[in-house]
Amino acid sequence: MSLATDAASEAIYPLLPFFLTQVLGAGAVSLGIVEGAAEAANSVLKILSGRLADRSRAKRPIVIAGYALSSAVRPLIALARSWTHVFTVRLVDRIGKGIRGAPRDAMLATWATPTTRGKVYGFHRAMDHAGAVVGPVVASLFLWFYPGEYRTLFALTIIPGAIAVLLIFFVREEGVESGYVVSAFRRTVDAPGVPAAPKPHSAEGGRRTVPGASGRSAGEPLPRQLKLFLVVLTLFMLGNSTDAFLLLKLTDVAGGVQFVPLMWSALHIVKATVSIIGGSWSDRVGRRAVIAIGWLVYAAVYAGFAISTSLIALLAWFLLYGFYFGFAEGTEKALVADLAPPSRRGFAFGAYTAVQGLGALTASVVFGVIWSAAGPAAAFGFGAALALIATVLLFMLIQVPPNREFGH
Repeated sequence: MSLATDAASEAIYPLLPFFLTQVLGAGAVSLGIVEGAAEAANSVLKILSGRLADRSRAKRPIVIAGYALSSAVRPLIALARSWTHVFTVRLVDRIGKGIRGAPRDAMLATWATPTTRGKVYGFHRAMDHAGAVVGPVVASLFLWFYPGEYRTLFALTIIPGAIAVLLIFFVREEGVESGYVVSAFRRTVDAPGVPAAPKPHSAEGGRRTVPGASGRSAGEPLPRQLKLFLVVLTLFMLGNSTDAFLLLKLTDVAGGVQFVPLMWSALHIVKATVSIIGGSWSDRVGRRAVIAIGWLVYAAVYAGFAISTSLIALLAWFLLYGFYFGFAEGTEKALVADLAPPSRRGFAFGAYTAVQGLGALTASVVFGVIWSAAGPAAAFGFGAALALIATVLLFMLIQVPPNREFGH
């Protein structure tokens, strides 16, 4: 499901910087606004969808609505005549992602144990990245045979989007199918003279709270360590601008967009491979260490983009960038699942992605302003510096309990 969705999305994304700047005449600041606002809307909505997921017995209908909305509007970029049209489509597309993201991540948490969370989220990210390999490769082949037919390509992304929506109906949500039977059974055994049924236990050994039920757990506050992690992540995200700027510099140095989708595809091959390794590694050696490695790679890549001018050097840095995603993305989610109470995971994932999105909006706009005023080198250097500071604070402020640090 994630593979098909990303195949559709990533067939478009690496072409957007060129399409916006060369076909529609937008500038670097407009590019930052389009991508930053889209990611911010996506992330803020994940808070609301996360709360809804925590209170809802069935999360799958929310996930279906999010995937369906994105799949329906994404091909409309083919009709865009100005950067504001692209802005609108991207915004609604990311709203769909915001609706589905936290409920989907919460569903994944129910299928994982504390010792396999890194692997589960790493595998999910690997499927995302595999789709991001397929989409750009197909886009490159299409443009090879039909040069300049960007709008036709964008319109055809409705096909993998529709496939993704259909696949959701084959996903069974654990506990939902039998949940109504359990409720009816409890109503029966709670009748006078009938012994009460024992409450089910979660895989973590604690009492499982029925989603949406009243009680203390429904309003349980997020732990202090999780809040501190979100603060540190906020600082990191302020230097984490949209990848469209990396693609814009690659397009400028390459002298055209023809091979940029293939570069984007190669990046996601690295992402897909390293995501599985990084997630599984975090289950053994600890979340913080693996996240820190990812953030240090990010700092190195942005520093490399600041000082490099040749296509070969930039492409090498670009491929190394995949290690940042492989080490950090799935592991960050696993750490959120470690630190959040089970009854509040939907909201915790929503808060996590809200920090990402709002940080990306600020970072992308600031990055575009710095790019326009002082050049790409200053903008990339700014991102590298914030990543280094955030890595230091990750170890200074976040004290993960030993049993969670090592995934036990």
